[in-house]
Amino acid sequence: MKLATLDIAIVLAYLAGIFILAQLVSREKAGHQKSASDYFLASRSLPWWAIGASLIAANISAEQIIGMSGSGYAIGLAIASYEWMAAATLLIVGKFFLPVFLRNRIYTMPQFLEERYGKRIRTLMAVFWLGLYVFVNITSILWLGAIAVNQVAGVDQMTAVVLIGVFALAYQLYGGLKAVALTDIVQVTLLVLGGLLVTALTLGELGGGDGIIAGFNRLWSEHPGHFEMILSPDNPFYRDLPGISVLIGGMWIMNVSYWGFNQYIIQRALAAKDLKEAQKGVLFAAFLKLLMPVIVVLPGIAAVMLAPSLERPDQAYPTMMGLLPSGILGLVFAALVAAIVASLASKINSVATIFTLDFYAKMRPDADQPKLVRVGRIAAALSVLIGILAARPLLGSFDQAFQYIQEYTGFFTPGIVVIFVLGLFWKRANQAGALAAAIGSFVLSVVLKLAWPSLPFIDRVGLVFLLALALAVAVSLATAPQREGSDLIRTDDIDYSTTAAFNIGALGVVAILVALYAVFW
Repeated sequence: MKLATLDIAIVLAYLAGIFILAQLVSREKAGHQKSASDYFLASRSLPWWAIGASLIAANISAEQIIGMSGSGYAIGLAIASYEWMAAATLLIVGKFFLPVFLRNRIYTMPQFLEERYGKRIRTLMAVFWLGLYVFVNITSILWLGAIAVNQVAGVDQMTAVVLIGVFALAYQLYGGLKAVALTDIVQVTLLVLGGLLVTALTLGELGGGDGIIAGFNRLWSEHPGHFEMILSPDNPFYRDLPGISVLIGGMWIMNVSYWGFNQYIIQRALAAKDLKEAQKGVLFAAFLKLLMPVIVVLPGIAAVMLAPSLERPDQAYPTMMGLLPSGILGLVFAALVAAIVASLASKINSVATIFTLDFYAKMRPDADQPKLVRVGRIAAALSVLIGILAARPLLGSFDQAFQYIQEYTGFFTPGIVVIFVLGLFWKRANQAGALAAAIGSFVLSVVLKLAWPSLPFIDRVGLVFLLALALAVAVSLATAPQREGSDLIRTDDIDYSTTAAFNIGALGVVAILVALYAVFW
């Protein structure tokens, strides 16, 4: 695929515009030096629209757009459960988790663990998250994002890795989270508009002169198997999406861990002006998640008819982009770059936050605010450098590597959910129980994978969660009650009631989900 001069101009204009905007929105008043709160939590002043848009921008990257579109090509609409179940999860996060985090002025997830359980569990999980973000998240976004850029624009892959990393670092290096969050509304707007253009043009191609709706109806009638949300056991992709377990099993655990206890996601809500603003932000994100399958899955399903002989499913989205006329192609490519840059910048900022506040500030408690900001910027730069150097060695054969990343990250997911849920809602949970859940989650996942290899991944996550939960409860009851730090997290005075607007919006999300699953069951 070749980008015309007009397309290149549009992409360059986007890059210049988003860089300038990031610097403008994150500048400080004359005479004010950035504090750690300014840099890592946007001065705790983010409005709802920035929170909601930034949650989606942090979540959606090129590998997800191309990967989910490829899954749409191979599996069908069933892959949309990852998006639609996330919308329901965000409602739970807004109603039950955010009140505790914001009441206790939490700034990192490791900090919550220390104040609830003690220092050992904080250190263990902080090291885990730093390793995960640098060697899994940053490297995968760099490498798979570079593949997308290479496929669409023909840029050499390693050159693309370096360019993506340097730009994502540069545009948020000065402003920190404020630069990321306040520009994400532009990034997400571009992502949504660009994605809807691809969907509209592909369905329009299928509809001929009769339009988009006719194209969708034709696709549905000629390939009804690609519009089944709940797969039957005889489906070849049942192990990836094991039927009803998608609605009542391990996918809930994966979503709760990702949206509720993941630093680079939850950090946006922690930076809200207040609880109501944070809840409006997650509700906005939930509605956007309902829309995402239209943008990332439908083009892949359309490719079943428009490009039936693809060598690999992941070629579906770039192939559909090839149908776009010059100018529109530049806009959609800019949207793809926006997804890469926004998601990568979020990970970079969270690495800087955890390293600075959970390690450096603990070792140097006398460090002043400007020093903490400088350390955060250095940590951000080092994380990008490591990501660039590690991308090819870790993900050189990415077809297998990315699947392994998803599965083996899930070895820890059940334990993370157990630790946080018990820490939030069960006073008797202690550090011994939390450590048992963290270690037990990994050990049990390995044992089940070896002893029961036919068990679908999602079902294994759900089963390990139940076993790790039982282990954490048993160990907590068998050991002394928590002493260190347990009284620092206050939950006794929290009001979990939500505004009428949040309740009405949440009911709207649930109603839409029920309708979608009823229609496409």
